[in-house]
Amino acid sequence: MKVNREAKSAPRGRAAAMRAVLAVLVALALVPAVPAPSFGVTEEIEARITEAQQQIEESAAAYDEAVARIAELEDQVASNTDRLKEIEQELPEQRERSDEALRALYKMNREGYSLIDMVLSSGSITEFISCIDYLSRFQERNVSAIEALTSLEDELEDTQASLDAALQEAEEKEQEASDSLAVAKAAREQAQKEAQEQARREREAIEAAKREAERAAAEKAAAEQAAQEQEEAQAQEEEAAAEAEEEEASEQPTEAPADDGANWGDDKAAFVEQWGPRIDAYLAGSPMAGTGDTFASAAWDYGVDPRWSPAISAVESSKGAACFKSHNAWGWGSSSWGSWEEAINAHVAGLARGYGYTLSESAARKYCPPNWQHWYSRCAAEMNSI
Repeated sequence: MKVNREAKSAPRGRAAAMRAVLAVLVALALVPAVPAPSFGVTEEIEARITEAQQQIEESAAAYDEAVARIAELEDQVASNTDRLKEIEQELPEQRERSDEALRALYKMNREGYSLIDMVLSSGSITEFISCIDYLSRFQERNVSAIEALTSLEDELEDTQASLDAALQEAEEKEQEASDSLAVAKAAREQAQKEAQEQARREREAIEAAKREAERAAAEKAAAEQAAQEQEEAQAQEEEAAAEAEEEEASEQPTEAPADDGANWGDDKAAFVEQWGPRIDAYLAGSPMAGTGDTFASAAWDYGVDPRWSPAISAVESSKGAACFKSHNAWGWGSSSWGSWEEAINAHVAGLARGYGYTLSESAARKYCPPNWQHWYSRCAAEMNSI
């Protein structure tokens, strides 16, 4: 706010009024800022959140691997089942051949058919040799038939055992993955609740500090106003100092992000259904329009306030309108990506691992050191508009 510099030529009554206004400005500018207690997410909680997030990612990978293994085993089961059907179709005929061979061998052994009988019954040596060859081939064929049946039965038993083992392994892997995912989800939910509570305490502390600063400023202004009876030249000098102090005071964080109200006890589908449309409405008309579900899905996967990454894109690039690198809407190092989906997942993952659950003063100092107060206020305002 600038005080009219032509006030020095106004009548005495107007000059007095101007001096009173100037006193208020000076008092507000000179009131020392009341430091807000730091209730940001502690290192211990950040470590637990990081650990829980790693467990989520590891258990999700294990679950995906188990699902892929089950699909592979199901294909093997289908293939083995087809082979079993083929074997079962072949068994009746082979059993019949085996029974025939057994009956023939039994008959030969029972009747005692010997070489002498064959010589006596043969009309010539050629007939004798032919008979010997026939009996040899007949016996060999019958033995082969029995061996073939045995081989088929063994194959049936081995195939069934393989199926049983594969199915048991698939069930164990599926149960293990399910248990791991449940434990990881519970750990992250607990960590997110603590992070939300820490964020709430920080908001309350900032608001309390703001109210205390306003009260002190009002008291200071009332006390200083009674003493402001200076000449116009001095009033102009104090005006310049007041403008400088006011500009500095405007850089202090004046607004904290409201509670996101995220329910981490829901499943991912419900979470995305809740936040995707809200983020789409926020990004409507921008180059990032239609990416609400992608932001919400990434927020769930990495355990981050779903409003944070979209808000930073507004502060850093007007929601993707002024990217300095391909699809880099967040001033994120010197990175570039081939799509918004790839870029959003990378940025949300980076926030989870390096900055915590949601916007805080410590995160602002780290993300934008030269002008963190202004950056904090702008991000908070954007988050509150989602």
